[in-house]
This record gives sequence, structure tokens and C-alpha cells, in this order.
Amino acid sequence: MRKVAVIGVGNSKFGPRPDVNLAELTFEAVKPAFVDAGITGKDIPFVALGSAGGWYEETLPAVVTAEYCGLTGAGLVHCEAACASGSAAFATAYLDVASGHNDIALAVGVEKMTEIDTQTMLELIGRAGYYFWEFHNFGITFPGYYALHATNHMAKYGTTQEDLARVSVKNHKYAALNPVAHFQREITLKDALEARVIAWPLKLYDCCPMTDGASAVVLASEEMVQKLKIDTPVWVAGVGYSSGTANLTNRESFAGLRAAVLAAERAFKQAGLGPSDVEVADVHDCFTIAEIMAYEDVGFCKKGEGGKLIREGQTEIGGKIPVNVDGGLKAKGHPIGATGCSMIYELTKQLRESAEKRQRQVPLKKYVALAHNVGGTGHYAYVTILRR
Repeated sequence: MRKVAVIGVGNSKFGPRPDVNLAELTFEAVKPAFVDAGITGKDIPFVALGSAGGWYEETLPAVVTAEYCGLTGAGLVHCEAACASGSAAFATAYLDVASGHNDIALAVGVEKMTEIDTQTMLELIGRAGYYFWEFHNFGITFPGYYALHATNHMAKYGTTQEDLARVSVKNHKYAALNPVAHFQREITLKDALEARVIAWPLKLYDCCPMTDGASAVVLASEEMVQKLKIDTPVWVAGVGYSSGTANLTNRESFAGLRAAVLAAERAFKQAGLGPSDVEVADVHDCFTIAEIMAYEDVGFCKKGEGGKLIREGQTEIGGKIPVNVDGGLKAKGHPIGATGCSMIYELTKQLRESAEKRQRQVPLKKYVALAHNVGGTGHYAYVTILRR
């Protein structure tokens, strides 16, 4: 396998975007990624597009968005891995270059989630579990799924509603400093704890929003990096992925995601690194309990100590391992197909030491970053290690 680097990234503004269609939204991410890499659409032979879809106007999003972005003629593939669709696209583009098939490839993630009403969206996302056994028979939605994780974690390890709320407060703080984030304001612990219940113990501020957005990543071989004279390549050190059972009743535990554990182990093995080497991370915090479980699943702390990590401020800038300093899915937003690529966008900026606001730039020594992206409730899991 050849060395592969991220050489260009772009991200649209996240949030409700009735001002653009799917193709126009995608262009907002692709154009700056091309400018960042110093290339044009004619240089791209392969495009992997991540999008769960089903709630916007296009049935063939890869074709329509590629044409609008000047990519007609490139090989196209549409990747679906639920909320990890963007990471699936990134992994596909990475493997295309690493295998030697192409010297350059584009990964794009895009989603428009606000074109349908909230109730319909909740039903469609709820079907991302096991439709017959869970949604059809019991009507469980995704807040309900993660409420199961939260109550189990609380019962086993003493995690509290205050711990969950602290995740939200932290991520809103950093989102307020991020110009592309959906939510641009901070909240207090009191705000989070007194918000209305969505699925106990998860309250309003424990849940990510439904968001429109796009993100793009240009990947290149070492030879192409040299040819283009890229001065700040961010190397893909490891890519790990795994999956979990569709039916939750077949899982051994609800207090963590086995698929994420395996994906992290595989990524670290390829990179020749460990959790202690990571200096900044973006993890999948679709709900606040998901971030706490992610700390444990990728190895930032022992099982059951995720609540302690957030309680002590260890995942803030200045702590042991800053996490989601872009606001995370919780406050930056979670346009399902875009999230995985947007994590790479953010971590690339961090490793280049070019975060827009210095207050959210993580001080670095080892220049190692981790992205953790989950699809469904651990049905899919991708972990990517980046290094500069």
C-alpha cells in the first residue's frame, strides 16, 4: 500500500440551507478543497460520495453533484454507511489511491436533511436500526436507542446527567468559535440540565440537530504530493473499520460499541501508534452519551471512566485529549453524509495549525489526530488516524 496524504479540504456552512439545492451545497465544499489543493476538477479521476439520502430531491446524488462540480467523466461511487457515510467515502477514496489505481481522488460527503418535516425524518432515521424487530414492532427512534446506551452506562458506571450536560456545554463553546457550525452560541450547564426531555435521560441539548451541509477532501499519493509541491501534507496513517449486529438484542453490552473498539484497534495497528499518541480528536457525538462512550471505545480512558474524563475537563483544550473542538456533531451539526469528511476537514486544519480562531487551536507536539465516526448505533464504525 502506498502512502496517501490529504492535500485539500473544504466545508460548506452547516445548518438549514433552503438557499441551495444538493449540487450547489456540494460545490460550496468542493470548490475550496480544489483551491486548497491547487487543482481543478479535470485533475480528479475518481470521486467517492458519501450520503445516506432518501430525504432530498436526488436519487443519484453522485452523478448530479459531480456534473455541477465539473467532474463529469470521473469514476463515481455512492457510499452509504448511515451516519458514517462520509467516512466510507473517505476510506474508498483512500484505498483507490493507496492501491495505486489513481494518484489523486476526491471524497465528498453531503446531506440535505431539512427538506422534509421532523416527524418523517425521525421515522426514516429510526429505520436505520433493525426495521422489523425494533422500529416496526416498538417504534424506537434514535434518541430512544441512545437513551438505552445512556441508562445502561449510568447504571454500570455511575455516569450522571451532569456528565452528559458537560459534553454539550463544551461542544457549544467551541462551535461558537467555528464559522461553519450550525449553532453559534454557548450554553450553560443550567440550560442543558433544565431543557425538556427527549428520551430520558437525554434532553434537548443532549441531541444533535438535523442539519444540511457538505464537506470535501482531496487525497493524493506521495508522488503527486511531490509533483504538486504540497508543503503541508497531512498523511493518512491508519484507517480502521468494523460493523456491529443489526439487532441490538444480539449485542453483549449497551455501554459501548464493539464495532468502534475494533475499528480503533485496526487503525492504531496500521498507524503503529496508540491512543496516548493522539493530541486532538473528532468523535461521533450524535448524542452526548455517544461522546462519553467514544472516549472509552477508542482508548482515551478505561471503560467506565468517560464521565470522569469530561467531569475533569480533560477533553477541553489544555486537557489530556481535546475532543470535538469544532463543536462536534452536537453543535457543529450532523448532516449525516457530510460528517465523516467534515471530521477530516477539521483535523487537517488542526494539524496544519490553521484553525480559524486561535482559541480553538490545539497546541501540538506529535501532530497526530483521530476521527471516530459511527453509523447507526454501531452498525458501522470507522476510525482514521492522521499525522503531519
